[in-house]
Amino acid sequence: MKSAVSSDAELDEEKLAEVIQRIRRIEIKTRRVVDNVFSGEYHSAFKGRGMEFAESRPYQPGDDVRVMDWKVTARTGDPFIKVFREEREMTLMLVCDFSGSNAFGSHERFKSEVALDLCAALAFSAIKNNDKVGLIAFTDRVELFIAPKKGRTHVLRLIRELLFYKPASKGTDIGQALEYMNRVIKKRSIAFLVSDFHAEEYKKQLPATAKKHDLVAVRLVDPREETLPDVGYITLKDAETGLPCIVNTSDKKLRDDFQRTIALETKERDKLFASCRVDQVVIRSDRSYIEPLIRFFKERERRRAFG
Repeated sequence: MKSAVSSDAELDEEKLAEVIQRIRRIEIKTRRVVDNVFSGEYHSAFKGRGMEFAESRPYQPGDDVRVMDWKVTARTGDPFIKVFREEREMTLMLVCDFSGSNAFGSHERFKSEVALDLCAALAFSAIKNNDKVGLIAFTDRVELFIAPKKGRTHVLRLIRELLFYKPASKGTDIGQALEYMNRVIKKRSIAFLVSDFHAEEYKKQLPATAKKHDLVAVRLVDPREETLPDVGYITLKDAETGLPCIVNTSDKKLRDDFQRTIALETKERDKLFASCRVDQVVIRSDRSYIEPLIRFFKERERRRAFG
């Protein structure tokens, strides 16, 4: 009995060491991307909640007289102005789709694996800027909520959940996840909604969430979800319902109809995001997430600079 307990304990220790090692590898890889590639892009892309008084300093030619500090000027006899700085601290919410369709990949990586790296990069970018980070994991229900906090230890916990969490369901309900975030996150936050958006029931909740929060839609795409290869008869299985379907991919009309359907869905989705003023970042499972995310940050920074 003692030996059996010892063996179990050793096994648990081995598993724990493996878990820690995997999380550490993700941290090292992600922090390298954040430090060397993003390098301030996140900070520049998102506005703080407002301006706060920082200090008073002597007036210099060219300063705006509208920010004169009249009290200090009167007390010292010399002109002083007020200096303001952006109130930087914000909250980043990662709203992640854990449904069955994200556990799919036709190349080297599943969409869920790409989502993990992306979320880790966003989380480390946030804490580097002293922002809080929280997580909502959902399927056809909200399965996990981790309240926003600061710090490396907290981010490593988020990564652990993203890496090892086993969802109870395979369905998708984006609308329910958005409603939940609107209830539990009272102050305006930056919310990255990471999903493949293989769902319908969120058109009502999207405008309300976009009005309350700075909502960014991160759409995960696999090449095989856009085009069918000509490989004859194949059996397709719905990742969420488990229902199989046999199709003849050599049928050109079927392939063309499939592409037209996907193009129409994409057009309607893009139109919905635009009408709600929701930014969209498309991340492909066969390519790096870094380039499209940098383009998004730079576009946000450009819009911020020009109002």
